[in-house]
Amino acid sequence: MKKFIIERTIPGLGNFSTEELQAISQASCATVRKLGVPYHWIQSYVTNDKLYCVHITESEELIREHARLGNFPIDSITEVKTIIDPTTGATY
Repeated sequence: MKKFIIERTIPGLGNFSTEELQAISQASCATVRKLGVPYHWIQSYVTNDKLYCVHITESEELIREHARLGNFPIDSITEVKTIIDPTTGATY
């Protein structure tokens, strides 16, 4: 399975209420269940007008199907090739 970052524009997102964010989360989880294939929503980062989502699945096409079924916008989908952090640069 591959890891992807999905960028979504949602105007005013940073001002959404807890209930509105909960509704988005519930809709995403319900849509994942509808897909009926291995698909994992890991987490999403909320900014003023953007949502950056981390999903693990087999293909970009499945991400587009998730978006279509859940009525979620997509600005871009980028496959994560590797992850680095402060320990990546450590020399022992």
